[in-house]
Amino acid sequence: MLPPAHVRAALAYFTAVFAAGFVLGAIRVPFLVPRFGERLAELAEMPVMLVVIVLAARRIVRRHRAVLAPARFAAAGAIALALLLFAEFLLAVVIAGRGVGAYLASRDPVSGTVYLVMLGAFAAMPWLIARRGPGPPR
Repeated sequence: MLPPAHVRAALAYFTAVFAAGFVLGAIRVPFLVPRFGERLAELAEMPVMLVVIVLAARRIVRRHRAVLAPARFAAAGAIALALLLFAEFLLAVVIAGRGVGAYLASRDPVSGTVYLVMLGAFAAMPWLIARRGPGPPR
């Protein structure tokens, strides 16, 4: 049995944004962090991630608008956020070998704050786009 449409939308949204973040992180850490430092490297990545978030949210809204009300897109965003946080904390524990508390404490105060805002944007974006009304046809 397939999961409900809002769960499928959340999985697609999470997968697209997480994959882009993973690729950008693979570029940021070895190439940008040594040259510019953690803060500037992370801040430079944020606008790119915002574009990815908007494009991914637009895509899932287009694909699922016929079967989901805007409120269900809010649920999809919340589920995608839970998946993203779980994946990020799992990677912090497995790859970095530190606990969630140590990972959170190690975040830069400036880029970490912007990251929190981006998480809010990530969670809200499907709902924000869905409530605008029908967009152009596929």
